Amino acid sequence: PAYIHSAFAQWHQLSWLKSGSILAELRRLAAASERGAELEDLVTVIEMDMGYALHRAVAGVKVELSLAERATLRFAGWGVRIEAEVNRAAFEAWIAPDLAAIDAGIERALEQAGHPTIDAVFITGGTSFVPAVRRLFDRRFAPERLHHGDAFQSVASGLALMAADRAA
Repeated sequence: PAYIHSAFAQWHQLSWLKSGSILAELRRLAAASERGAELEDLVTVIEMDMGYALHRAVAGVKVELSLAERATLRFAGWGVRIEAEVNRAAFEAWIAPDLAAIDAGIERALEQAGHPTIDAVFITGGTSFVPAVRRLFDRRFAPERLHHGDAFQSVASGLALMAADRAA
């Protein structure tokens, strides 16, 4: 079901799937499916609260694909084993709608600002390492205008500064 798939997009949503009715539905699907063992593994991931660990494994592959053309997803726990080769081209195809949304957001911001001259663009966050994201910004802005900060701490630092400002 789509709502189960959607829950996987945000690991913390998996805990909402622990209700008896959802697990029962998944078990019924597993019994009727040619891929029942995989659905039973999904039940185990949900029941044993392994969503965050799975999310971290997937995030690690994302990081690897930012540096190499191929990566291997490896995840194991409570009898669940996942091992899958992933290549950058497939990853970029999966995130194409997100890239289009980022590009559209940039276009809206530029339109609302009256298409100003951009002197500098600061790119941060783990996603800023994804080559397809970098290419998107390279196409939109001259590479010499792009500035990369501490991708993992600058977002948290910025949020902390905003919170301090609001608390004052």
